[in-house]
Amino acid sequence: MRDSLSYGIGILFSLTVHGLVLWALVIGWQPMTQQIVIQPQYIEAKLVELAPKKKAVKKVKKPSNNTAQKKREKQKRLEIEKRKEQARKARRRKAEDDRKEQERLTAEKRAQAEKKRLEEAERQRLLIESEFAAAIAAEQSLINAQEDEIAANSYRQLIQRRLSENWNRPPSARREMETTIRLQLVPTGRIVGVTVLKSSGDGAFDRSVEQAAFKADQFIELQSMSPVLFEKKFRQVDVAFSPQDLRL
Repeated sequence: MRDSLSYGIGILFSLTVHGLVLWALVIGWQPMTQQIVIQPQYIEAKLVELAPKKKAVKKVKKPSNNTAQKKREKQKRLEIEKRKEQARKARRRKAEDDRKEQERLTAEKRAQAEKKRLEEAERQRLLIESEFAAAIAAEQSLINAQEDEIAANSYRQLIQRRLSENWNRPPSARREMETTIRLQLVPTGRIVGVTVLKSSGDGAFDRSVEQAAFKADQFIELQSMSPVLFEKKFRQVDVAFSPQDLRL
């Protein structure tokens, strides 16, 4: 650096001297009697090793306050948009969950309604079947009762005929007399007991009635009777005796 400065000064000096000479020539300058000898100044030249250029370091510009403010505002807007998007997603998820829950509840309600409908239909079916069965049973019971009554009447006529055949009316019998007895029977048709329920007021008449029962002794035809009919109508049989008629 110093050598370069010396070299520059020498050149400046030389230019100055040449300029003065030219000026003197122009204005007619007369030189002094003294002789002036101008000797050139020798300039020592040296090779200068230039240092390698340093790479320029790019300085990072610090953001100004305005840029930082804008950056913060942009970041804030992004965060707000992000929160809004998250809120929208949350609302959509909730709406979807609500829709699925509503569908589930609707399906459950439909299933419950269908179950109730089927249960009601089954209840109605069972009720109809029960009522139908009850009606059939009642009708059958009526038929059975009618059949039993027909059968019972035939057995009553048998008993009446047999008692009438074995009854000897006493001479004291009168039209207004009547004696009612109760026969105790077993399923074989045998008479095991006779009880006078209503006396005619005449001892001979009452005894004749009792004797008629004992003579009959057994109605073997009752053995073909159903046990139910026997227990219902022929375990005990009441018979009314009068001179005109013998009624069961």
